[in-house]
Amino acid sequence: MTRSEIFTKIADIIADRFEVDRDQINEQLNFKQDLDADSIDFVEFVLELEDTFNAEISDEDAEKLNTIGEVVDYIVAHQEQK
Repeated sequence: MTRSEIFTKIADIIADRFEVDRDQINEQLNFKQDLDADSIDFVEFVLELEDTFNAEISDEDAEKLNTIGEVVDYIVAHQEQK
């Protein structure tokens, strides 16, 4: 899956889960600052990412993911390791 395809899937999840206009989602979007996501929102989002991309994201790694771009980079890197 290309980086662009991964971004598109993640953006669709965010638009649905956080009720954000799809056109406003970019790689700089910050979960806490821009989406006002609390810890429960973020955990649910990470679980959905794991299901969508058949990936495991450790709690330690998840804590380091602040922006959409960081999540995309993480998924890209994780896929390359398989």
